[in-house]
Amino acid sequence: MRPHLLALAGATALLAPPALAQAVAPSEAGGTRNPANPTVTSYPQAAVGDGATPGGYNLSRWAEDWRAMCDPAKRRDPIDALKCVKLDDDGDIYATFSGEARLRVNHTTNPGLRDRRAQRQDIRRFFGAVDLHVGEHLRLFGEVAHGGISGVELGVPAATLKNEFVAQQYFVEATGDVGGVTIGARYGRQEFTDGPNLLVSQRDNNTIRYTLNGWRAWARTGTMRIDAFDMKPTQYGDLGSDDDVIDPARRFSGATLGFVVPKTWFGGSKLYVDPFFWRRRNKVGAWGGRIGPATRYYLGTRVWGDAGPVTVDWSVNHQWGTYIDQRIDAWQVFLAQTYRLGKDATAPRVGFHVDYASGGGGYGEGKLRNSYAPFGNNIYYSYALFLTPSNLIAVAPNVTVSPAKALRVTAEYQLAWRDDTRDAVYRANGQPFPGTQNVRAAKIGDVARLQAVWTITPRLSLTGRYEHLFAGPSLTRAGYADSDFAAGWLSFRF
Repeated sequence: MRPHLLALAGATALLAPPALAQAVAPSEAGGTRNPANPTVTSYPQAAVGDGATPGGYNLSRWAEDWRAMCDPAKRRDPIDALKCVKLDDDGDIYATFSGEARLRVNHTTNPGLRDRRAQRQDIRRFFGAVDLHVGEHLRLFGEVAHGGISGVELGVPAATLKNEFVAQQYFVEATGDVGGVTIGARYGRQEFTDGPNLLVSQRDNNTIRYTLNGWRAWARTGTMRIDAFDMKPTQYGDLGSDDDVIDPARRFSGATLGFVVPKTWFGGSKLYVDPFFWRRRNKVGAWGGRIGPATRYYLGTRVWGDAGPVTVDWSVNHQWGTYIDQRIDAWQVFLAQTYRLGKDATAPRVGFHVDYASGGGGYGEGKLRNSYAPFGNNIYYSYALFLTPSNLIAVAPNVTVSPAKALRVTAEYQLAWRDDTRDAVYRANGQPFPGTQNVRAAKIGDVARLQAVWTITPRLSLTGRYEHLFAGPSLTRAGYADSDFAAGWLSFRF
């Protein structure tokens, strides 16, 4: 059996859990209530690849359904009226308005893991969106954003942190039913999360989120689905909307399948199996200081959901293709799980994740075995973005408790090694820590992490994060140091 076929077959047999940083993103959404009805679809809405919707709020605001607010009797305050503004007498045409304001401070010692003055980022984010529904089968969505930054030791802020005005998302979507199959298509600029969080994510940690341009189409029954897509990422500038253009050098396309595991299995469960086959093309790929064209294929499977008190999210993928004159042959295995110590939703949870991301060949020797995530969740291994799933082995136990109903605290301790000591340690932007490729030690370091989320009101939340990276010999012998990261932010959503 070929390696990539083995990846698909072997992963399909797995059961899986969400790790710490995957659970982090929904907490940033804020909100604890659920005034929204589930979106009308034959396939379970939670598993269609649009992300979680805790309390009615989703990171991708177009994934929310606020039709319940069309009934004035179900509104709790004046803001609820903005969730359904009827534009005709029958209410078939209506608009949903949404927005977010986030004020955040980041503090990082030894930026870049070098012994130097600490960095402070004072970050401001403002989103505004309208979701226009024209009958049951047509919708138009638009979202604008502003990102501002000031502070100390900023260098040149990325356009995902500083952007005066950006048309962050805009698309048209049509849906319908044909012979009991729900079909749909969306075209325009949009967020894409239909896959493992470590491979594809909105990257909500950024001020301006990761978006792509193109089409996505789907067909769904009650137990099966298929999604196909072809997109190019947005290349952001830091001025107005005119310099936020479609990236001509990169393209991401493929298909994701979905299957509902029978609920009678495992004593009553909500489990899903999602095989995927993707292709990522990049005319300006970079490894080991070399820049050239790369075509990388992904074949894998994700199995995720709940089985009683256990929450699982496991995935495996094989990557192959070419980079300049090198053959690509890489693997990623992400295994995370938590166990709920009680029946209540706020009961303590204990868990761990074990992850493998192959490495080697980044400096042009033999096959390129460095695995690569197209645009995954960058904070999963390091809030300060010092690690990424390439040439990495990580083991991390974690625990989550709720000392009060509105407070949720998660602690994690992560141990990290290199898969190949002849290759570098890589940070979240895919760039190496220069010099680490010449150090033969395997241990990268340990990372202690703590996060607390206080849901002050259903729309207002306060989040605090702390992390300390204990640099190991593969870093310290190349001149790198420990680092502390602390962040806090206040988020308001409606």
